[in-house]
Amino acid sequence: MLLGRLVSLAGRLPASKRLLWRSWYQFLATRYRDPRWTFMNYGYRSPGMSTAGPILDTADEADRSCIQLYDVVAGAVPLAGRDVLEVGSGRGGGASYVARYLEPRRYVGIDLSPRAVALCRTRFDVPGLSFEVGDAERLPFGDASFDVVLNVESSHCYGHLPAFLGEVRRVLRPRGSFLYADFRPADELEAWRATLAAAGFELRSERNLTPGVVAALDADDDAKRALIASLVGRAFREFAALRGSELYGLFRSGACQYRAFVLAPA
Repeated sequence: MLLGRLVSLAGRLPASKRLLWRSWYQFLATRYRDPRWTFMNYGYRSPGMSTAGPILDTADEADRSCIQLYDVVAGAVPLAGRDVLEVGSGRGGGASYVARYLEPRRYVGIDLSPRAVALCRTRFDVPGLSFEVGDAERLPFGDASFDVVLNVESSHCYGHLPAFLGEVRRVLRPRGSFLYADFRPADELEAWRATLAAAGFELRSERNLTPGVVAALDADDDAKRALIASLVGRAFREFAALRGSELYGLFRSGACQYRAFVLAPA
C-alpha cells in the first residue's frame, strides 16, 4: 500500500495512526543502524540559491539538504543560551546540528520510539544535548519548562494534533517560540491554520518551503537511492519521496504543501 494512502487510512483512527508510526520507526531504528543515516527529513535547497548556505564542518556536508531544513526552521529565532525541546527527534541528526551550531543552553530531543532514542544516545555526545522517550501528546515535562519547542516533519504522524499543540503551549514559557514545520494537502491549509489558532497560538510568520523541498529531493535523489539500495520496496521509496513516488509528485504539483511556522503563545 502506498505510504500516503496508509497514512490517510490510519488518520481515521488516531490510536492506530500513532501505533503505525511508532512501529515503523522502531523497526527502522532496529534494522537500519548505518551511522550515515542520522536524518529522516526531506531536506531543503533554496531554488536558485547563490550561496552554499550555512558553513558546515566537512563531516556534515553529506547531510547538507537535511541540515538546511533545520537551519531554516530552527534558525528563525535566536537559540543561543536558551532551553530548547525538540518533539520527534528521530535519528538525532537535527538535534546534533542545532546543539552544535546554534548553541542553545540545553537541548532535549524526545521521540516515541525507545529504540530511536537508544540509537541517538549511543551516537551523539554533545554538551547540553540529551534524548528521552516521550509522547508528543503527553509531554513528560512541567509547565513553562522551555523557551523554544521545535517540531520538524513529525506532526503528521500524531494521533490527535490538538492534544500535541496543547502540550506545546503548556511547556512553553510565556515569551517562548514554537518553531514548526510539516506538510499537508493544499486544500487543508486553512483548517491547519485554524487548528493552530484554536490551540492558543499567535502566528508570527509562515513560509512555503515546498519549492525548496522539491529542489532538495531532486538534488539528493541519486544519493538516497544508493543509500537505500538494500531496502528496495515500494513503501520505502514512498517514505523517502524519491522521484516517481506519489508523495514526490504531490509536492512537485503543489497538491501537498510543506510549510514552516513561527508561533507564540497568544
